[in-house]
Amino acid sequence: MPLKTGEEYIASLKDGRVLYLNGKRIPDVTEDPVLGVGVRHAALDYVLAEDPKNSEICLGKSEVTGHPISRYFQIPRTAEDLLARHRLIDFGTRKGNGYVIFIKEIGTDTLFTLIQICRLIDRELGTEYFKRAMDFWQYCSENDLAMVGAITDVKGDRSKRPSEQSDPDMYLRIVEKRSDGIVVRGAKTHTTAGPFCNEILVTPTRALKEGDEDYAVAFGIQANTKGVILMARPQERKDPFEFPQTSKNCLSETTTIFDNVFIPWERVFLCGEWKYAGLMANTFANWHRFTGLSYKGPQADLLLGSAQLIAEYNGVPDASHIRNKIGQLITYVTTIRVFAKASALECKIFEEVAFPHPLLINMGKHYFADNYHTMIKHVQEIAGGSVVTAPSSEDWKNPELRPYIEKYFKGIDGVPTEHRLRAFKLIKDMTASDEAGVWFLGTLHGEGSLEAQRITTYREADLSPYVKFAKEVAGIKD
Repeated sequence: MPLKTGEEYIASLKDGRVLYLNGKRIPDVTEDPVLGVGVRHAALDYVLAEDPKNSEICLGKSEVTGHPISRYFQIPRTAEDLLARHRLIDFGTRKGNGYVIFIKEIGTDTLFTLIQICRLIDRELGTEYFKRAMDFWQYCSENDLAMVGAITDVKGDRSKRPSEQSDPDMYLRIVEKRSDGIVVRGAKTHTTAGPFCNEILVTPTRALKEGDEDYAVAFGIQANTKGVILMARPQERKDPFEFPQTSKNCLSETTTIFDNVFIPWERVFLCGEWKYAGLMANTFANWHRFTGLSYKGPQADLLLGSAQLIAEYNGVPDASHIRNKIGQLITYVTTIRVFAKASALECKIFEEVAFPHPLLINMGKHYFADNYHTMIKHVQEIAGGSVVTAPSSEDWKNPELRPYIEKYFKGIDGVPTEHRLRAFKLIKDMTASDEAGVWFLGTLHGEGSLEAQRITTYREADLSPYVKFAKEVAGIKD
């Protein structure tokens, strides 16, 4: 099958899926005035791959058929494969004006997780999950499908395990096993790009124990499958002047409800093997944090660029306190990319797949998330209060007000007032809008919480060489 065009991808979403936004059923996501913006943003993945100039970045080769496939589906076998994946995510995010596309990134994070863990389960238990996972990979890659990962359960009482919940559906579970497949019920939340996908891949969100067997389930399902209900995060239409970034490029997440959904066996990749749920969740987290480090680079670039731009427009780029903050932003941008590349170059081979170095990737993700709010503060301090109090686009269009705005919102000589206003609006969109608030929280919890990275960092670090060194210097002999 040839790779999809942007138009073919958009047409593939006209499939009768059950999708709600702001309490209303959306009959066609591609025609919706709000979610349609997200559709066109997601289509950028396909549009970029269509351009021959982007072939080296966007295209790979199927290791089964030898046919061209989206590089997102290229199973990493070497450090260079991981670096190529990093470059692709960075490139797509930059072309999305600092907004990651997310229509294949998380889906293939999940798919690579299944390929690795299913191979391990088959070897230890004699199951047939790996062949199913590889068949599913080939189906998705050859049909160039948009995929998302549905990982996080709604969880209910977080002090209790899945099987201890008063309502057993607080974690997605198997409610019936049949000769032709299984039936599942429950809900997954934070399904990024859920309204815009063809396929939904589901894996466990946490480690499980004996008694939690019904919650140990992984599968793939089409978005328009009977019983699948998608509730999109509330969105609103935006003025391009007021919101220069998010009016053109936006994401949406869904709460993905599975109301007694049937899954045929060929699409089931885990069914009751609870001992592997934690490993599957941790493996996905590592892949997803590599994705996070890869798309954070262009986002940080935009923060740095807008901070320097408004400092110049305000006439203070050489003020010492401004240069100090710009210097910290430069460090932030550079460190993010160093961790991403280092985690690829220092990769581990796990189940024949090149796997980003777990310690480095968790340190990098913790660094960008822990420092994100500080970097936003720096940009806001540099820009000043006009980020939120500057006149609106409607004020700017009013001929009676326009001369006053031209006069009183002017910055340095030689720079049109409109340029300075547009810089303010970009910074507001990134740092002080409703969507910026979503990113504040999303940066902390997307790809896992800060505490999850702290735990993983401690777990992955081998402290014995450091202890040995200290003993040598102290003269301690065992």
